[in-house]
Parts: sequence; structure tokens; C-alpha cells
Amino acid sequence: MKRKEKKTLAQPRPFTPGVTRGMVRQHAFELYRDKLAHSSLSVEDWVLAEKDLVQMQETDGLQHR
Repeated sequence: MKRKEKKTLAQPRPFTPGVTRGMVRQHAFELYRDKLAHSSLSVEDWVLAEKDLVQMQETDGLQHR
């Protein structure tokens, strides 16, 4: 049985203006706390964390109006 390993690379640059690597890193650590205990994050994990962070920021901005 073959297992596909996800590639783990350095954290990619955020593609959303106004979002920093540090912001994405903190959010990713909150999202993937369990996964980080066993391995590092893949590029897909970083991208999903950034998308989730941006969505949370947009939702939070709409709720405060």
C-alpha cells in the first residue's frame, strides 16, 4: 500500500493584501494545534489557514457595523 506524503515547505507568502505571515502563522497554529504535534504543515494547510483568517476578518467586520 502506497502512502502519499504531503510536501512540507517553508511558509508561503500570503496572497491577500494586508495579511502578514505572522498573522497566518498564529491562525494556523490555532487551527492545526493537533496536527503540529505530529508533523509540520503543508502548503495547502497554510493556504487554508489564510483563507479562513480572511473570512473571519470579513465576517467580524460585517458584524461590527
